[in-house]
Amino acid sequence: QVQLVESGGGLVQPGGSLRLSCTASGFTFSSYAMSWYRQVPGKERELVARITNTGGSKNYADSVKRRFTISRDNAKNTVYLQMNSLKPEDTAVYYCKADRTYYLYHWGQGTQVTVSS
Repeated sequence: QVQLVESGGGLVQPGGSLRLSCTASGFTFSSYAMSWYRQVPGKERELVARITNTGGSKNYADSVKRRFTISRDNAKNTVYLQMNSLKPEDTAVYYCKADRTYYLYHWGQGTQVTVSS
């Protein structure tokens, strides 16, 4: 059974920090690129950050560049998203995604991040 479980979401003040975690099971984690997406009501789900299977390359949305950092620990089957200098517009449900090919991908259930104002 494939499973991706996000954790670390919650309520934080503007300017604060959170670290999200996504722990995987049921597939070969080290063969998959990992991504974080987020979605707010009335908007399409957007890619926040992506990391290759080895961790050798990372990409970020312009809106989070220099504030967020994606990383992974293949020994722990876990991908992280360190979020610093949080803004109210970062409020969203954050989703973890694993993908290997167009037909091999998995989604987590999401975790709520709320930045108060």
